Amino acid sequence: MTEKQKPAAKIDARFGAYEILKRVEDGGYADLLLDNWLHRHPDFDARERGLLTELVYGLLRLRGRLDFALAPFCKQQLSRLEPAALLLLRLGAYQLLELDRIPSHAAVHATVDLARKMGLDRVSGLINGVLRSLDRGRANIEWPTRETPRPYLQHVCSLPVWLAKELMRQLSNVEAIAFGEALATAAPYTLRVNSLKTDRDSYLAQLRQGGHPAHPTLYAPEGVIIDQRGEGRLPGDEEGLYQIQDEASMLMAHLLAAKAGETLLDGCAAPGGKTTHLAALTANKSRIIALDKHPHRVELIKNGSRRLGCSAIDARICDLSEAPDFIESESLDRILLDAPCSGLGVLRRNPESRWNRTSADIADLADLQKILLRRVAPLLKPGGTLLYSVCTFTSRETDEVVDDFLATQPGFRLEDLRLSVPDHWRELMTKRGTLRSYPHRHGGMDAFFAARFKKIN
Repeated sequence: MTEKQKPAAKIDARFGAYEILKRVEDGGYADLLLDNWLHRHPDFDARERGLLTELVYGLLRLRGRLDFALAPFCKQQLSRLEPAALLLLRLGAYQLLELDRIPSHAAVHATVDLARKMGLDRVSGLINGVLRSLDRGRANIEWPTRETPRPYLQHVCSLPVWLAKELMRQLSNVEAIAFGEALATAAPYTLRVNSLKTDRDSYLAQLRQGGHPAHPTLYAPEGVIIDQRGEGRLPGDEEGLYQIQDEASMLMAHLLAAKAGETLLDGCAAPGGKTTHLAALTANKSRIIALDKHPHRVELIKNGSRRLGCSAIDARICDLSEAPDFIESESLDRILLDAPCSGLGVLRRNPESRWNRTSADIADLADLQKILLRRVAPLLKPGGTLLYSVCTFTSRETDEVVDDFLATQPGFRLEDLRLSVPDHWRELMTKRGTLRSYPHRHGGMDAFFAARFKKIN
C-alpha cells in the first residue's frame, strides 16, 4: 500500500502535524498551513488543537536538537532515511523528549500507529525500534554544554551552523547563548488592543472574564500578553477589538510619530499590522498609502482594515523595487519602510525559516533593502520622517544598510531615538540612537531593529 493509498485515518493532532509538516518540507509556510488545516476541520477538539500547534511549531523549532538525540540510536545516517520516516521519528522524539504529559509508551505507540495509518508499514519497525532505544537511552545522551558555545547553539538551541556562527559574530558568547536559548522557546502570545474601538484595561477585563488570563506588555501601551488560552474564542474577534502582533512590532508605529492630517506611506505593508496601528494612533485622521507587490497580500491589508475599522488606508499593489508613478515626489510627511529581511528575529514564530535561510540570503536581502530605501527617499517632504525597520539582527541588514543610506543620501540625517522615546524605552536603544530589541533582554519580545531618518534637504 502506498502513502497515497493510505487508509482512512483518525483525524487527530499527530495526523494533522504529519500532513502539515510534509507540506512545510515542500516549501509551505507553517502558519498558513496550520490555519488552513484548522479551517478545514472546524470541529477539531480544542485540546487536540493545542497539541497540533505544539507539535508543528515545536518540531520545526527543535529539529536540530531532535536529530542530535536520534542519531546515536539509528543504525542509518538520518540524512539517508526516506523523508517520511525521518519526519515520523522527529514527531515521536519530540513527544518523548519535550512533552512530559505524554507517557513514553503512548508516544511510541501513537507514532508507530500513525506510520501504519499513513500507509508506511515498511518503516513501522524502524520507527518502533529507534524510538524505544531513544526512550531507554535518553538519559545518557552527551549534550553539548554552554562551555562549548557553537555545538551548544547548534545541537541544544537547534540552530544551523551558519546561524550559530552569525550569533557568535554579533554577540558575546554569553549573550549569543541566551539569545539562542530564547529562539528555542515558544514566542509569547501577544495582542495589540485596537484603540479605535476599546482600551487596554477594558479589554484585559474581558479577557479575564472569558477565562483567558493576561497581563499588559511593558513597552507598548496597547499590548497584552495572553498567559493561558481558555477554551472559548478570544473576546472581540469578529468585532475587531484586537490584532495579533508582537510587542516589538507595535513599537514601530510609535517611533514613526505620525500626526492626524498627515499623509503616510507604509512601503511594505502586508499583512497590515503596522498599517492599522498607524491608523489607530492617528484616529483615522491621516491618509495612509499601504503597498505590497503581491495581490493576495494586499487583500490581507484590506480585510484587516475593515475588521479593525481603519477607514483611511489606501491599499495598493506596488513593487517598490521600481519607483511608484502614482506618488508625487516630496508629497509624503512620513514613511515607514518595514523591509523584507531574513526574519531571524522572529524565528520562534516562523521556525521553518531557520532551515530555509542561508547566509547568502542575507547579502541579497541587504541589497534589496538598500534599493527600497533609495526608492522611497525622493517621495518624502523636506523635514519629513523615514523609519527603517527589520525583524532581524544581522549587521548587514541593520547598521550597514543605515551607513549605505547616509552615504548615498546626503539630504538625510540619522535621528537619535533616545531623545524622543519614553524613559523606560531607552534600554532598547543603542549608543547610535537606533532601536535593537532582543527576546532574552527585553521581556521575550521579538528581535527588531529600527532607525529613523530626517530629510533635511
